[in-house]
Amino acid sequence: MPIAIHAEQLGKSYTLYHQRERSRYLALRDLVTERTQRIWRTTLDMIRGRPGALSGRSEEFWALRDLSFSVQQGEAVGIIGRNGAGKSTLLKILGRITEPSSGRVTIRGRVASLLEVGTGFHPELTGRENVFLNGSVLGMSRAEIRRKFDEIVAFADVERFLDTPVKRYSSGMYMRLAFAVAAHLEPEILLVDEVLAVGDAEFQKRCLGKMNDVVGEGRTVLFVSHNMAAIHQFCSRGLVLDRGQIVFAGTVEQATRFYTSHVQLLASNDLSERKDRQGSQWLRFTRVDILDAEGQLLQQVLSGQDIRLRFYYEAQQARSHVAVNVAFNVRNSQGMLLTNLNSTDVGEEDQTIYRSGYFECHWPRFNLRADSYSCALFCAINGETVDWIQHAAFVITVEDGNFHGTGKLIDRSQGDLLVDYTWSGGAA
Repeated sequence: MPIAIHAEQLGKSYTLYHQRERSRYLALRDLVTERTQRIWRTTLDMIRGRPGALSGRSEEFWALRDLSFSVQQGEAVGIIGRNGAGKSTLLKILGRITEPSSGRVTIRGRVASLLEVGTGFHPELTGRENVFLNGSVLGMSRAEIRRKFDEIVAFADVERFLDTPVKRYSSGMYMRLAFAVAAHLEPEILLVDEVLAVGDAEFQKRCLGKMNDVVGEGRTVLFVSHNMAAIHQFCSRGLVLDRGQIVFAGTVEQATRFYTSHVQLLASNDLSERKDRQGSQWLRFTRVDILDAEGQLLQQVLSGQDIRLRFYYEAQQARSHVAVNVAFNVRNSQGMLLTNLNSTDVGEEDQTIYRSGYFECHWPRFNLRADSYSCALFCAINGETVDWIQHAAFVITVEDGNFHGTGKLIDRSQGDLLVDYTWSGGAA
């Protein structure tokens, strides 16, 4: 088969500027000296062909480095990796939204990008007007938009509001219409970046159906998603990115296995040393313990077992009666989100923060099957995100147990979720 995309030593760098810290009070002499030095640094940068930092210091950051790969015509390839791995940057280069800093890429065929849904929408224009505007931005001719107009509107389910300015649309309506326009392009190459999360469950089913149609038509697709089940459904091959480089390439089954084991290895690292975290950091998670009902540390959990998850932290200061939202989500080995447990939903927000302390979640009769579950970890205090580790803060390893207390293991063919239930009968 002919090659649709070929990248050689592809790289993308950015210049990051850091504000230099300085004392609160400066003498006029200090300000004049600082200003003169800044002008001199900026002049040198301009002479050397580099953009000059207005203040402080700068550093070069490579979002992508030395990427080489080929994609055949009609092939569907999944791009897998953690946040910040460079997935979206790669698609923006392939979609000609941004220029590479090094290397080259050869693309054969018309390219369409479903990257930032809604780009090109004008809030003052009606839905009808925005269909034509957005279609033009995405590369569709006016005749092509007219031909597909009714199909786009029906897919988005916004007929009643077609002549209403989109600034009055709900966020769901806005996203549905934007996705509908983009999804009805007919390019040879389609770049898709995590757009299947738009809308409600019913609309997501339609999005998945549309993606199936695109892949079934034999178009070349590059698909970025954290949903390993979707990657498996649509793709035959996978590329795993980490820190801007391809660390694995193979079949989609091999790629997802590699990524899952990579995530689990990350979770085995000391939590206090993790750098891939967000938030103000005046409170930081340092350790996660999984305990049984008696407080004994567990290396693995049996389904049906009562467990407690204890999240240790260090804080810069103690605070009483603050609104705390501490949460963790659970994804299976395929990357599918199963549940999110947080203190807000159960009305347990009012807590005291200690300089050194822990939060604890009780999970009675653990109801997940044997698998290895990757969990993100999050904490917000009074609405401020203080610590957030999005990928594999910790892992729960599970073996099938005596869930119903009957002494028998439930066959895996009955599904992945274990439910506590009883049966009874009586005369009709």
